[in-house]
Amino acid sequence: MSALGGWRAALRIARRDALRAKGRSALVVAMIALPVLGVTAADVTYRSAEPTAAERLTAELGSADAKFSDAGMGATPVEQLPDVSAVGTPGGKAPAREPEGDVDVEAAIPAGARHITRQSVPATVSTAHGVAGTEITELSTGDPMARGMIDLVEGEFPDAPGELAATGAFLESAGLKVGSKTEVRGLDRTFTITASVELPDALAKRALYAEPGAVIAPWQQASTRDKNVLPPSADKREWLVKAAGNTGVTWADVLAANKTGVVVESRSVVLAPPPDSEVPLAARIGGGFGDDSTELGIAAVTIVAMAVLEVVLLAGPAFAVGARRSRRQLGLLGTCGGDRRHIRSVVLAGGLVLGTIGAVTGAVLGIGLTALLRPIIEGWTGKRFGTLETPPLEIAAIAAIGLVTGVLAALVPAVVAARQSVLEALTGRKGVRHASRTLPTLGAAALALGVTIALFGGTTGAGTLVAGGSIIAELGLLCCIPVIVGFLGRLGRRLPLVPRLALRDAARNRGRTAPAVAAVMAAVAGSVAIATYTVSERTQMAYDVQQSLTPGTVALVADTLESRTDTRQALALARPSAERSLPLAPGGRADFGRVWAGSDCNRYRTHDAEGNETGCGSLEFVKPAGSQCPLRGKGAAALAARLSAGEHKKLKESPACADENVAMDVFGTGLNNIVTGDEQLLRTYVGLEDPAALKALAAGTPVLLNSAFAKDGKVTLKAVHTYGPKDGAGRKAHPGKARTVVSKVPVYIAPDTYVTTPGIRMIMPPGSAEKLGLHTEPVGSVYRVRHQPTDAERQKVDDALLQAGNTVFLHTPMKISGADDPMLLILALFAGVVTLGAAAITTGLAKADAEADLTTLSAVGAPPRVRRSLSGFQCAVVAVTGVLLGTAAGLVPAVALRLVDLRQATAAMRANPMDSAYTPIVLPWTTIGILTVAVPVLAGLLAAGLTRSRLALARRAG
Repeated sequence: MSALGGWRAALRIARRDALRAKGRSALVVAMIALPVLGVTAADVTYRSAEPTAAERLTAELGSADAKFSDAGMGATPVEQLPDVSAVGTPGGKAPAREPEGDVDVEAAIPAGARHITRQSVPATVSTAHGVAGTEITELSTGDPMARGMIDLVEGEFPDAPGELAATGAFLESAGLKVGSKTEVRGLDRTFTITASVELPDALAKRALYAEPGAVIAPWQQASTRDKNVLPPSADKREWLVKAAGNTGVTWADVLAANKTGVVVESRSVVLAPPPDSEVPLAARIGGGFGDDSTELGIAAVTIVAMAVLEVVLLAGPAFAVGARRSRRQLGLLGTCGGDRRHIRSVVLAGGLVLGTIGAVTGAVLGIGLTALLRPIIEGWTGKRFGTLETPPLEIAAIAAIGLVTGVLAALVPAVVAARQSVLEALTGRKGVRHASRTLPTLGAAALALGVTIALFGGTTGAGTLVAGGSIIAELGLLCCIPVIVGFLGRLGRRLPLVPRLALRDAARNRGRTAPAVAAVMAAVAGSVAIATYTVSERTQMAYDVQQSLTPGTVALVADTLESRTDTRQALALARPSAERSLPLAPGGRADFGRVWAGSDCNRYRTHDAEGNETGCGSLEFVKPAGSQCPLRGKGAAALAARLSAGEHKKLKESPACADENVAMDVFGTGLNNIVTGDEQLLRTYVGLEDPAALKALAAGTPVLLNSAFAKDGKVTLKAVHTYGPKDGAGRKAHPGKARTVVSKVPVYIAPDTYVTTPGIRMIMPPGSAEKLGLHTEPVGSVYRVRHQPTDAERQKVDDALLQAGNTVFLHTPMKISGADDPMLLILALFAGVVTLGAAAITTGLAKADAEADLTTLSAVGAPPRVRRSLSGFQCAVVAVTGVLLGTAAGLVPAVALRLVDLRQATAAMRANPMDSAYTPIVLPWTTIGILTVAVPVLAGLLAAGLTRSRLALARRAG
């Protein structure tokens, strides 16, 4: 038989065998299609979501040819790169600054070109809930030049001064819709929202759009007429230009505009930049564009490697099961003159047939899945796809890799089947095989070596060693999986019947169980690694952020530039209306005030003989000798060089250094962090239930929250008094002179809580301040809240505060960026889907491979539900084992990478001793919990629910 004829016969046999065993064939197709589907969907999503240069320009310019704007350097020549990534002056000399507005941008626009303008201004507008801060852009949204930059979703574009367009994100947060009215505060003009629009590259942006001249100019006129109206702080105006004809804005036009102090972003120039020899600025700073092809190549290789690994791990056992199920047929082939080569060809042909079907199916479903989930993906990324990119060469390459790896997955079963004797194949005997000890021994050594290399790379900052060591460790763990699976059989000795059977079946059929466990491990390891690193980094960010308020609190704070009488009145008006809108916790309000030395600087400020303002005094702590922070001043660098990250963190959190980095002054204390207050402030804000501290405040004794400022039970306060026209005794003040008073004040030293109570170092009863000759005034209130205010609640509060005079403001704790990022949940879901798929496939293979065992169970009187329970436990065993091993494997690169970060943070700390070196390693318990509990339980229930309880009649073999 010729080679071609042999392969033709093998393909025909493989096709018929696939049609005869439809269930097993469907499993193999699913195994091959699943990774191809994932990689295809990822490739199409990446290509579609990543905007091209042309799409980025459309989002910025619409359909205009260019954007002209003032360079901000006055009417002097400038130079720029073609993509406006750098702007300078000829020779790099500093320009002679001229008043803004002297540059005539319109004069630089080429003759015959048409243009529209764009200018933005921050504003406060009314909403369905109250008021909200937003951005209003004056732009002719109905002009064809705005297409692609702003798209209409509902309604009609504004075409009159009293009309606005709003983004969908703004309408949702404001509780408005097309046809609603809104008022621009400061302008006191009501507008009608006529359109809902979206920005394709910024779907989450909350913004309004008005016709040119509808907001900024009238607002400026209103501020001129009424001194109580603040003028708008508008951005620079930009000109969007459409050139005459089809020439666009050329590089020559750009150079001509540069001579007048105008910079130009031209579509044709960015897409087809001139050579560096024609770009004056490139000669000085270098030209060219960034190239991320290396990063993209590494990412592509990683994705392909993942696809190959998944296919081989999942499809290999299926072909092995298929070869065992067809061993009688393969034996008959041997009796008819077929040799080992022909038997291998038949099994490999099965891989070729099913691999082709799986690869094509996966590629088609990957494209379809991306198209189906496109709105969801666009919502996650916050950007619209330009087009659904389906690069044919890349998709064909992905499908080809799926096909090749399908054949490779059948290679080992083909070799095993070819080595089997004809007699064994016809009689069905499996023979006796002893497990090899070489592979697990090598695996254990590789695991230890990989972990060592990864950790060494982390401590030395070598990212390549981290990656290499992590891969070696994971491969070593893969080699150990058969031994681990074999050990599972011993765990079931004292378990009930069904779980004992499931564990022993997994241990007895390691060739089927181990690859599925490995596939689950590979998916979970990546997810756990990314989740661990992300959660750890986010915890570090939260630690490094200097909050202005404690979590779970908000503060109403009055503008201290107002007089004391006006401040009291403003607070009295603002508190009741704000409290009705805030999600307050019961009994969670405490009032506070500020303390200062000197004149009543709310009413007047003093000046020296030359007319310079001397301020209104100062009040500060004097630290006792020996209480200075050792991380500042002389010797700090030498000390930091000897400290580990843990020692540095402990020292930085010590009382001496805890408040060296001062957060934003929410309480109006002038950064001395002394407030007036009573026992309620100690309970509500500090959260301190100290009877002695409460008793001290009630008796008029200040409570200190940082012991480093006290010595012998007293703090030292340095007050510098300056005076207005008359001092407290009625004497005339002496301009330019001040009086310094240093006082020793007895205090109660509370437990050190300054780290957790930003903004307050000491609470002083008002009576104590007056005895020291200090001024006090109420500033605001701090509240305990059930949750941070939502958009609607915040808008209601802001409206109430505006109605109360707009001199009291709401402050909330800073939100940590990315705290609600859904990426971790997406990773958990991805790993969960792969886990469910691998476990389900293994369960299907176990059912196909163990049909004789199930028949025996039925023959000895096992109830029908045993089949369901057995399938469920078989599935759960694979899922749990893979998830636990994957979690362990994923921690290796995550820990190593955090060690790299620790090394960098420690180096930065030693260069600047006050920088934090805190680099925690935090486990993503939510992700791990979903994977270790929810996913295996769901996998077991699904397997049990989808398994038939009644056994079908079996055809006798032979």
